[in-house]
Amino acid sequence: MFRITTAAAFAALTLPTAAAEHACTVEGDHWDLDEAGIAALYDCMSERMLAGYSSGDDPLAGEYRGWVQAGTRPAVAGPHGERFLLTFANEIAAEQYLAYEEGDFEMPVGSVLAKESIAIRDGTARVGPLFYMTKVDDAPEFDNWFYSGVMPNGKPLNASQAFCHDCHRNFDASDSMGYPVPEVRVGG
Repeated sequence: MFRITTAAAFAALTLPTAAAEHACTVEGDHWDLDEAGIAALYDCMSERMLAGYSSGDDPLAGEYRGWVQAGTRPAVAGPHGERFLLTFANEIAAEQYLAYEEGDFEMPVGSVLAKESIAIRDGTARVGPLFYMTKVDDAPEFDNWFYSGVMPNGKPLNASQAFCHDCHRNFDASDSMGYPVPEVRVGG
């Protein structure tokens, strides 16, 4: 069950600065959250994620929420530290990505996918990194993807291209992209 304390809920409704200070907690095993519980968790974390990601100088951190959302809610899929993930696709990527295709295709150059993440540790939700994949035409060793991201404090994610691609290469039937789990996919 997802729960915010009464005092924290009142503060979130009355004082914008206090909303960022309350904890989003999960009672019991967070893997047992139902759809409503995950939606409540995302509602609790949403503004905190956006504020953190956009507190730095990354231009996409203030834009990605205007892109096409690829899932109806966050879900756990893939190796991103067993976090709840929600993917957004820019205009160039949206049509192809939301087809959830497997086979011989390649995303158009300029496609960008942004993946928000929420981690749960000891019953408390924490903002995880905002991960990016950008399709380029000059990185053949990484299937023409450039991997980057933003930490919860707005600073750039410090991960090597090889580290990211070592996992993404396992999705060779979908141009190195992982998709949301089927039950939350939008379109397709």
